[in-house]
Amino acid sequence: MTDDLAYATATELLEGYRAGTISPVEATQAALSQIAKYNGALNAFVLVDEDYALASARESEARWQAGTPKGLVDGIPTTIKDILLTKGWPTLRGSLSVDAAGPWNDDAPCVARLKEHGAVLLGKTTSPEFGWKGVTDSPRTGITRNPWNTNMTPGGSSGGASAACAAGMGVLHVGTDGGGSIRIPASFTGIFGIKPSYGRVPAWPLSPFGTVAHVGPMTRTVMDSALMLRVMSGPDARDWTTLPPVDTDYVEALSASIKGKRVAYSPTLGYAAVDPEVAAAVKRGAELFAELGANVEEVDFLFENPLPIFNVLWWSGARYALRNLTDKQLNELDPGLRRVFEEAASITLTDYMDAVQARGELGMRMKQFSETYDLLLTPSLAIPAFEVGKLAPKELEEVGGWVDWTPFSYPFNLTQQPACSIPCGLNSDGLPIGLQIVGPMQNDAAVLSAAYAFERVSPFAAARPDLTKLV
Repeated sequence: MTDDLAYATATELLEGYRAGTISPVEATQAALSQIAKYNGALNAFVLVDEDYALASARESEARWQAGTPKGLVDGIPTTIKDILLTKGWPTLRGSLSVDAAGPWNDDAPCVARLKEHGAVLLGKTTSPEFGWKGVTDSPRTGITRNPWNTNMTPGGSSGGASAACAAGMGVLHVGTDGGGSIRIPASFTGIFGIKPSYGRVPAWPLSPFGTVAHVGPMTRTVMDSALMLRVMSGPDARDWTTLPPVDTDYVEALSASIKGKRVAYSPTLGYAAVDPEVAAAVKRGAELFAELGANVEEVDFLFENPLPIFNVLWWSGARYALRNLTDKQLNELDPGLRRVFEEAASITLTDYMDAVQARGELGMRMKQFSETYDLLLTPSLAIPAFEVGKLAPKELEEVGGWVDWTPFSYPFNLTQQPACSIPCGLNSDGLPIGLQIVGPMQNDAAVLSAAYAFERVSPFAAARPDLTKLV
């Protein structure tokens, strides 16, 4: 069993299954081997169900041998973030307030779709408590670490998924993103992650954080995310906000050319302070788009920093999510989340409605922006990964926590647009840097095809962490 098989893409595995040169059991064993070797150092999983995974893989192998694969990802090792319901497995949400006894009788829509298409579920990946912040540690599961440097955070809140993905512990990984929680960890760990248009992937139960919360793929390649999005998208009667189904095959759409596309490049969005190495890498990425034939124009100011809008909506959601906890449970919360809960008590209905109206203005502005530009390029994050156990690097600790180093992510949760992070460089400490690509609302294919074009020419597409340092 080799690391090479663990790092095979879904596309490569499916080709091997068809040809009979690889089996789903071998692929699953390779992923489980990576987990056994490296999860102790990374703490990416809250649950690994080896028996279930191998049984599912054997069933998949039998289907492939009979020439009757179940679906588009039959036999592909997959993980689920521990925010999403998964039948038979606890969904603990990183919190001591959740009773592990359940019952756990339901699958979230995306989990159900992946099972229907034959995915082999390995287990559940870690999240901060209720997915509230951009790093991954919690009172229930402890600290999750970055495969590139275990002293550093993998980001969050889908940090377990990103660490697992970067370390070859599974091929397809489901994340959620309410303020950057797919794109933040994708950037910090050098993988690809996309926050689809709101409603593209149905969710149930609906997030207490409301209509900023998205579900999406995290993978090592753009094509794997395109395949995964094709599986997970589509209507589900339990989510009344789901977008109507589209005929787009996201994998086929990857071949669309970006030549002649009108691409805006904004180094700071007009308000962000960006690490110089991050800025330089993203600038090189924008230049690469120009070399690919896109019409790239630097556009710095787009809108005022919408952080006040985001904070009101996000903090209110946190207050609502925790409203029924007992005093004992509140005292066991992540201290930062407890502070958010307490501070949110001062938000008035007028404050909330003001934020809703301001959000509408921001959404209108970006819809008008999309009439001029096909895509927007920005840094994924303002900084590279920093030390674990912190909400922010030291120089930002007094300013306001995780949202101060994520100035490029939360605006596009407010506008609900599709946005991805793709690796575009390494800093002088060997830590990944991400480029964000933002597209018009409901045009997820445009973001994927642009990312795919970039990936094919980027020198960082195949970069992997040195896992020998972990053992």
